[in-house]
Amino acid sequence: MSSEYDQWADMYDVVYSYVRSDIPFYVETVKRHGGPVLELGCGTGRVTVPIAEAGVEIVGMDISKSMLDAAKTNLAESSAENGIASLVYGDMSDFSLGQSFSAIIVPFRGFLSLLTTEEQTRSLDCISRHLSPGGHLVFDVFVPDLDMLVQEEDILYHLRDVVDHRTGQRVVLWNRSRYDNHQQIIEVTVIGDVLSRLGDVERRFYRDFRIRYVHRWEMHHLLTTCGFEVLEVFGDFNKDAFDEFSTEMIWVTGVAK
Repeated sequence: MSSEYDQWADMYDVVYSYVRSDIPFYVETVKRHGGPVLELGCGTGRVTVPIAEAGVEIVGMDISKSMLDAAKTNLAESSAENGIASLVYGDMSDFSLGQSFSAIIVPFRGFLSLLTTEEQTRSLDCISRHLSPGGHLVFDVFVPDLDMLVQEEDILYHLRDVVDHRTGQRVVLWNRSRYDNHQQIIEVTVIGDVLSRLGDVERRFYRDFRIRYVHRWEMHHLLTTCGFEVLEVFGDFNKDAFDEFSTEMIWVTGVAK
């Protein structure tokens, strides 16, 4: 079965090469818990590989076989010991792996790929059944920005420039989003202009994804309704307290006793 994220496998590591600040946080978190750890929505292994390189046993799961193929390549090229990481195909809203984990993580807003409350509830039920006693679910989502939610849908916004590590070429990234503020779903198109050494556009690519944004107390209610206890909510990956200026919500939770 194909996934809408299959289209991302060839360019994901280029487009999101700037996303690094969460990696030390997740590595530190899982080292404190010890293995085995389950990462849901592992993608190309952006977080999986550093955790494996830190010596923590980890299982990475993703719904895109193409992304998992890229993760296998990245893992093979890493310094991680053989056998310390495994990759499995699966849906985070419906999985049964036959083992429990000391921690389950969902980095880089992966939980928002669940587009309905029914999918979110099923996922949290699966997570609860796979956590060892005393284990933690740790994940991050962004704080919805009211200005962002009323942006014009037909305007391209410059996201940033990145460098394709494979070719050394500069890639200018643009973002266009369509907002369904009734269903709280954002349809995002990322557009990349790949530049020549002279600054000419050699090619342009388009990649799409959908996410369902959530508000702070909405997420709190969802977690507690599904039997989780909220232990911490951080406002950034330095573990600063969440406040009205925070742009991230990093949730540390456990199954309520």
